[in-house]
Amino acid sequence: MFRSLSSSKTRAVAVLGTVALLAGCAGSTTPAPGEINDPYEVENRRTHDFNKALLGGLSRDSDAPRRAVIPEDIKSSAVHFANNLGEPSTVVNSLLQGNLERAGRGTLRFVINSTVGMAGLFDVAGDFGLPEDATDFGETLHVWGVPEGNYIELPVLGPSTERDTWGRVVDVVIDPLGYALTPRENNIKRVAKITGRAVEASRLSGSIDAVLEGSADSYAQARSIYLQNRRYELAGENAAEATAIDPLDIDTEGF
Repeated sequence: MFRSLSSSKTRAVAVLGTVALLAGCAGSTTPAPGEINDPYEVENRRTHDFNKALLGGLSRDSDAPRRAVIPEDIKSSAVHFANNLGEPSTVVNSLLQGNLERAGRGTLRFVINSTVGMAGLFDVAGDFGLPEDATDFGETLHVWGVPEGNYIELPVLGPSTERDTWGRVVDVVIDPLGYALTPRENNIKRVAKITGRAVEASRLSGSIDAVLEGSADSYAQARSIYLQNRRYELAGENAAEATAIDPLDIDTEGF
């Protein structure tokens, strides 16, 4: 068992180092303030059309009746449960970013919500004054100075950048729960996270439909909203910098 655990850790470190190196190479371009690097636009637009058809179909065929049937408190519990499963990853990334305060807060949130909050079904920690402050390896790479690279739209997952795409890969590797849970429990965790994302997406379905169906160029609008929101999010206390624009101030007229 120890040999297997040691082998898993070795593979994790190897993947982490390799992906970080590749991310540094792939994200070697730094956009000027307000600039968008999109050399893969042709391929991205094909993926966007696929995602748009998929989301549109889900919204029309299944989302409305489900929203009418599933009580809001059950939806909230599903989101809380999924978010709680992500806390260990937040703690690891916070440590890698040197953010000890967020790492400590994330640890407390996970302990409180996993116990008093009935395995994370309720956000008791939030009621105690410990709000969620999620992060990911994409932000870790940002803190390490890795540029965002080119814009990419991923199938099903949607808008991203080269840096954030590599970040998604590493987040799977460094998630402590992935090593603590059994294969069956990991599968349950994946389903729970997908369910949580689906619930959150259903709550935003009106805004998503407005972007996808109510604009002359939904691809350009979705790309602009994502990049500006992500840059603002990563800027943190430096959100006033030129490359960071508050998503609430985005003017989408004319798209």
